[in-house]
Amino acid sequence: MTQRWQGGWTHWRRRLLHSLLHERVPHENLASRVAMLAVVGTVAMPLYYLLWQFFFPQAYENLTLRLTGVGICVAGLFARRFSVRWLSRYLLFALSYILPFFFSFMFLMNHASSIWSQSLLIGLVVLFHFDTRLACRAYLIGTGAACLAVILQGEGAYLLQREVLQQLPVHWFTIAALSVVKVGRKVLERERLAGMAAGLGSVAHELRTPLTSVEANVRGMRRLLPQLAGQADDIPPLQDALSRIQFEVRHMQHMIDLFLMSASAVNRNLQPSQTLPMLAMVDAVLKRYPFTGKLQRASVTVDVRADFQFAGQDELCVVILLNLLRNALKAIQRAGKGRVRIIIDGARPVPRLLFIDTGCGIAKNRLPLIFERFYSYPVHNGSGIGLALCRQIVTAWQARIRCVSREHAYAIFILEFPQPLPARFQPSSPAR
Repeated sequence: MTQRWQGGWTHWRRRLLHSLLHERVPHENLASRVAMLAVVGTVAMPLYYLLWQFFFPQAYENLTLRLTGVGICVAGLFARRFSVRWLSRYLLFALSYILPFFFSFMFLMNHASSIWSQSLLIGLVVLFHFDTRLACRAYLIGTGAACLAVILQGEGAYLLQREVLQQLPVHWFTIAALSVVKVGRKVLERERLAGMAAGLGSVAHELRTPLTSVEANVRGMRRLLPQLAGQADDIPPLQDALSRIQFEVRHMQHMIDLFLMSASAVNRNLQPSQTLPMLAMVDAVLKRYPFTGKLQRASVTVDVRADFQFAGQDELCVVILLNLLRNALKAIQRAGKGRVRIIIDGARPVPRLLFIDTGCGIAKNRLPLIFERFYSYPVHNGSGIGLALCRQIVTAWQARIRCVSREHAYAIFILEFPQPLPARFQPSSPAR
């Protein structure tokens, strides 16, 4: 039991540290980060009330403000159930109240004591690990509200005291340093992606010519086979060999197309510009995918409960669906068993698409990392940009992608799309 508890604590500690130290695009892994920070806030708010009230008494404490903070944190425990819109609204409110407002108010009411000076600085560090624009809005709202509350408490004159004003340069330098570090990290990531895109483009260009030549030679050899009719025993093995070569060529051409689309998507505008029917997009991808044969194609089934339309881009949708289908088939191949089931469920209030495979599944400790850029498992299993790119595209469409999995059993990728559609989108034909 002790080992199990220690293992659970280690897992949650690693997830919390990973969440705090890695900033991604808006809403990427955001619900998990909010839920874990909500756990910290739910425990820390009452715990530190006891510390500062009874063990190390401070000049001022406010149980009502702390209980309000606990209520906000408890709501954040269910962040994974929030829609993208409500999560962003909740996050702005929660960050504004708990970090700049509460810490600034307590800092001022305790007359800039050393404990609350350090606490406020830590709060700002946590705040500016979120998106910079969101953090700046929360900082201005929360700090302004704290100053107003202090004035209403009759302590407004203290706002201009030396003890308070001398903290501002420290806070602003901390904010500037964190913002610069985040910008530098984003620039390096974009440069790495751009370099990868250029590399993929060069490799694809070099591969297309020999692949086209191989395919042309295969077609020529097939035309020569009737001349070998007298050697009937040799023809079936030759036919099989040529079929395998043609499949490998088609598969490589498909992979090149997927790499090029993924590489171009890195630097393109991801915002939705079309209204697309989900069933037509799934059918187009299934026709396009180079299955190894009839057996592999038969392992993929489509269950249409109700078709639906969504706002997106047809080429980017192909990138998402091809990546998910390819990953599902690879999971089945690694496990040596299983099937793939694609469910189009537009009858729900929030329409969704499910990719279900009963292959090797994903380990619990790997699951929080699969959408991270440059993360791949096993290590040699790709560049690590496929699922990260899928989430980046889906997020730009105000949709959501998540995964539920059990190792050695199944993996379910769930894509949920916002409704109703914006009126400005016009129906268009999907890419073929």
